[in-house]
Amino acid sequence: MIVAVYDWQSTPQRTKSRLMARSGAEVHAAGEVAAAIVEDVRMRGDAALRAYAQKFDKADLDKHGLVASQEEFFAAEAALEDDLKDAIHTCAENVRRFHAAQMERVERRWMVEVSPGVFAGEQVTPIQRVGLYVPGGRAAYPSATYMLAVPAVLSGAQHIAIATPPTPEGGVCPAVLFAARLAGVDRVYKMGGAQAIAALAYGTETVDKVYKIVGPGNPWVTAARRVVAGVVDVGMPAGPTDSLILADSSADPRVTALDMCNEAEHGKDSATLLITHEADFAAAVRAVLPEAIAALPEPQRGTLSHVFSPEGYGGIVVTRALDESLEIANAYAAEHILVNTQDAEAVAQRIENAGEILIGPHTPFSLGNFGVGVNQVLPTGGWARSYSATTVWDFLKRASIARATAQGFAALAGPVARIAAYEGFPAHAAAVRGRL
Repeated sequence: MIVAVYDWQSTPQRTKSRLMARSGAEVHAAGEVAAAIVEDVRMRGDAALRAYAQKFDKADLDKHGLVASQEEFFAAEAALEDDLKDAIHTCAENVRRFHAAQMERVERRWMVEVSPGVFAGEQVTPIQRVGLYVPGGRAAYPSATYMLAVPAVLSGAQHIAIATPPTPEGGVCPAVLFAARLAGVDRVYKMGGAQAIAALAYGTETVDKVYKIVGPGNPWVTAARRVVAGVVDVGMPAGPTDSLILADSSADPRVTALDMCNEAEHGKDSATLLITHEADFAAAVRAVLPEAIAALPEPQRGTLSHVFSPEGYGGIVVTRALDESLEIANAYAAEHILVNTQDAEAVAQRIENAGEILIGPHTPFSLGNFGVGVNQVLPTGGWARSYSATTVWDFLKRASIARATAQGFAALAGPVARIAAYEGFPAHAAAVRGRL
């Protein structure tokens, strides 16, 4: 197979731009279709959801309903093997501990005296109604379920609903239902894609409208979130996955090849780059990557062969120095970054833009994906330049609070009235002067 290797200094700018953009063009292309689906759901409600479930998921929701029943939850737990339930318990508990520690650091209400008799602060409350989007289709993701549901529940949000695509039998993946109940969520809608985003944003006869939607998705889901962004808070952009590995000859080439396959197997729109300033190490990884791919079953083999081809969004980038590698990494702003270099801790501290930073040879992407504790729902497509990983803060909001004593008011009244008059707000000035 052909593995794309890019000597960065001699790589054409057009190629660099395509690699940096990742699947952004695919999201843009999905916009028109997503907008039409959103409008259809807004107008027809449940009828549109049932029609799209039949069309895209081959599921008859006229027969099985749009909401997972309590019987389905019980059946899901009974259907799962004990070792899988134990694995979900173990990983979800690490996630719970991490996010519980975040909540302990949330100061619910605080004030500071900014000048004598003038107090300013914040009051933190949960978002009352949130929707969690858990992808499905080619696979089922109980890990995404507890990654989203655990911090939502810990935040104290009153209404939490999960949307996930139905199975062709009209149900929901048992592991997703098990993870949802384990985290404390028992309302699961059988809907996926752009239609799910529309239903959560506008509400239908069955689906309750929410105030915020959190969760990853394919280009159609991402495009739909853009469409409804003026109606509901759509949170951070979380589309097709992207990852970056910073490594040098201190890393094992075979293990590095496995790490490259790790995130890239999500789909042909995935992006995984190995960046190294050591050409010999790049050559060693390139030599063993085809073997790592060949050891996997289909469709992963085909997916990975595409991702790492010149037509995909992955490959190996060779730089002249570690500083150049870090410059590219910070410009790329990956969803996931794995640092496997000499003095990895020090190198990791130089990364400014990333959804998550995994450090050292014993912290592969897999741990971050499933159970090291940090959240796997992260900003993609370069949005880590301004967005953060999912935390309890995604389900909380802050109101500014202020109070002035008579002494504080008297001292501040003059400056406030003067600025109000200068900016052309006489009523503002009068409201101050009328109290003097």
